[in-house]
Amino acid sequence: MIRLVKSLARSIVATIGIILIVSAVGIAIAVNAFDLRLTGATALYFVIWWILLFAVLPFGVTSQHESEKIAAGTDPGAPTTPALREKALWTTFISSPVLVFTAAVLPLSGL
Repeated sequence: MIRLVKSLARSIVATIGIILIVSAVGIAIAVNAFDLRLTGATALYFVIWWILLFAVLPFGVTSQHESEKIAAGTDPGAPTTPALREKALWTTFISSPVLVFTAAVLPLSGL
């Protein structure tokens, strides 16, 4: 799975396409199976996605100080390879099931 995500994250077009498809599937499941409105499910998904993004961002980060490759004019605490596209994919893969779980467990019928 890790290799698949890395290979998909090489292209920004593929990354955006996968994020849109997986997000749409998660939102569609929440709307059809749990009686949420499209706007409510989209808003809830947006909040879940951003919260999980901030949880995923620190994973696998190596600072320039740790790798001893400090670029001139940058902070030594800056990451060497942030891998933001990979983290966006991981966030999407995690947040869609979280949305479905949240819609199933919590009574969100008025959303």
